[in-house]
Amino acid sequence: MTGTAAPFAADDYRARMERAARSAAEAGLAGLLVSPGPDLVWLTGYAPTAVTERLTLLVLAPGQDPVLVVPALEAPDAAKATGASALSLRDWTDGKDPYVATAALLDADGRFGISDNTWAMHLLGLQRALPGTSYASLTEALPMLRAVKDAAELELVAAAGAAADATFEEIRKVPFGGRRESEVAADLADLLRRFGHSQVDFTIVASGPNGANPHHEVGDRVIARGDMVVLDFGGLKDGYGSDTSRTVHVGEPTDEERRVHDLVRAAQEAGFRAVRPGVSCQEVDRAARAVIADAGYGEYFIHRTGHGIGVTTHEPPYMIEGEEQPLVPGMCFSVEPGVYLPGRFGVRIEDIVTVTEDGGRRLNDTTREMVIVD
Repeated sequence: MTGTAAPFAADDYRARMERAARSAAEAGLAGLLVSPGPDLVWLTGYAPTAVTERLTLLVLAPGQDPVLVVPALEAPDAAKATGASALSLRDWTDGKDPYVATAALLDADGRFGISDNTWAMHLLGLQRALPGTSYASLTEALPMLRAVKDAAELELVAAAGAAADATFEEIRKVPFGGRRESEVAADLADLLRRFGHSQVDFTIVASGPNGANPHHEVGDRVIARGDMVVLDFGGLKDGYGSDTSRTVHVGEPTDEERRVHDLVRAAQEAGFRAVRPGVSCQEVDRAARAVIADAGYGEYFIHRTGHGIGVTTHEPPYMIEGEEQPLVPGMCFSVEPGVYLPGRFGVRIEDIVTVTEDGGRRLNDTTREMVIVD
């Protein structure tokens, strides 16, 4: 992960590490092992300048103080992290076996949650040092670890959403017709940065038939008058994510194009209206999907309705059939139904939504009506 860590204090990181250790115990784990990446930033505020083959690993276990195992040459930087005062550093030097050093901190027969992006060489090294241990990915073992945001985090997600909204308000003013998708995508990236993003994760500009591919790779297709254009863009601002989609039209749309856009807008509204505490994630998906299916377009809605967002732009929970996790105040996720007609066009409308005490609140406020661009 790159980007600037959010401005939290050492006590915030201490509380997160304590909560993570408790959650591990409640899940029957001996502890958590966290490599560089979004989980480490969220728990400690530490993001190494470069992730290399040298082992860096946060060890969290119930009843013991947090320890960050770190290469000696990187220990000075680790000590500067905001959360460093809430943990102990244990450094190791080149030529020593870091897995033997880490093994002394672990239950030799324990089962540990381990961050998803841990390199295989590190996991295998731990298994070699402690053959009695076993491991589960954090997404599997503690999928809701980062899902519920506190008030300060919600402010940051909302600010990222506002920056994405400002980006859309500006991009709708630029010429589309006669320009390449890649040119409009570059405009989107520039605008996100202008409005405070330190990291741009994606700028999808899918025109005409390319709009039928939800994850279209921006190319050199020239946008033409009469094209529907799906815009999906986001990244990180102050360490927290934005992600929004709007579908615009170059010139006046046909009756069918307007009808499909209105259908997706109604589905997005239905998904949003389903959000409230205690409702399962799959109910949000069902609410949005039913609107599209009832109109005869069900086979053309080919992805889940939403995904969580926080220190990454995609994370649990997921709004998809089979996900029975109940919604909890403070969760943040997308509601983004779409209809994709192969060879013709696509429509997607996406807002980030947070769960409140009695419903949901949108963190994107730009119009969901069809926008006509030049």
